[in-house]
Amino acid sequence: MAKAPLAGVRVADFTWVWAGPYCTLQLAHLGADVIRIESTSRPCITRVLPPWPDGKPGGLNRSGYFNQYNQGKRSVTLNLRHEAAREVARRLIAQSDVVTNNFAHGVMEKMGFGYEALKRIKPDIIMISLSGYGDTGPYRDYVAYGPAQIPLSGFSALTGYKGWPPMHTGFSYADPNAGVHGAFAILAALYHRAKTGQGQYIDMSQWECAMALLPEGILEYTFNNCEAERIGNSDPHMAPHGIYRCLDRPERIAGHVIDQFIALVCADDNDWRQLAHIMGQAELADDPRFATLQARKQNEDELDAIIGRWTANQHAHELAANLQRAGIAAAVVADNKYLAEEDEHLRLRDYFVYLDHPEVGVRQHAGIPWRMSRSDSRIRSAAPTIGQHTDEVLIELLGYTKEEVDQLRSSGALD
Repeated sequence: MAKAPLAGVRVADFTWVWAGPYCTLQLAHLGADVIRIESTSRPCITRVLPPWPDGKPGGLNRSGYFNQYNQGKRSVTLNLRHEAAREVARRLIAQSDVVTNNFAHGVMEKMGFGYEALKRIKPDIIMISLSGYGDTGPYRDYVAYGPAQIPLSGFSALTGYKGWPPMHTGFSYADPNAGVHGAFAILAALYHRAKTGQGQYIDMSQWECAMALLPEGILEYTFNNCEAERIGNSDPHMAPHGIYRCLDRPERIAGHVIDQFIALVCADDNDWRQLAHIMGQAELADDPRFATLQARKQNEDELDAIIGRWTANQHAHELAANLQRAGIAAAVVADNKYLAEEDEHLRLRDYFVYLDHPEVGVRQHAGIPWRMSRSDSRIRSAAPTIGQHTDEVLIELLGYTKEEVDQLRSSGALD
């Protein structure tokens, strides 16, 4: 079998919540041995977040949230208030290539695991800190959860309808985006070490990663000295460009009617002519209100109303397929049932994975969004239960005896 791209690379993973674990998830997908350092006395908050299997919470191992973002990893529990536990961590770092964390600035140093300390343990170690705002500057000690970062990144200033106040984006883009940026930086550092033999420290700002996704707003100001306008689902350069209501789902889900919508875009006048023809209203293509992009933008509310009346009597999935066959960019606004059970494309690509978890059994999880023709890139195991691999790692990797592990456990060092 082909080797995994990161086979032989070990990651001592001090991360928690979302951004950090999402970073190390990518490394695990690529074959790295990712060992999460956890604690039962202060577990990762995602271990106690829904969704729960069958809607039944309980314990630290049933969270769908945690189990999604920690597939393919191992878990060791260490109570780092104990010197013996810190010694275990140092021995693990000595056997690792990468150390990751997404704590606030200075936390790793306070625990005795700052980069200077790590270099004394292993000179060529690679360390990354995915902190909220980086290690320098006046914001470095700020608390950094998504609801604060997204507005500060500029997302909210661009999100919302015309005349409305700024709005949140629906979920914390900054977290998984930072995770992907962090994984990329680690791969670059590993490549650098392979060429030079040198490790390095990566100071990464989740905030700056998020700002990199917003060139339109920032460039509008730096080029033209004005703020970009909030325009809802519209686009400055294409019309129609929006989301339109269709017929409801024919079946109820959990007793509820499920709305269905379609997103469609006409990139130019030719697309608009084609759409008008499909709508059975070919005369609209030459209507002076809509014949050009400038005219369509000036009369966009009226245009959206016409399209909305037409889509309201259509089934979203059938309509999207018909529009795509005509070369018009269109897609259903997918609900979760559709994504999880009905989409043929995802099924044929084997996107979802089904691995047997020690406590919740076989559950469906999102898989890897890439395919590699010459490398073994796959999810190798379900997410770990907390501390599942403590004995395995300490004995088989770090050289502790069974008796020593028992003593550490009885002292509380492995809580």
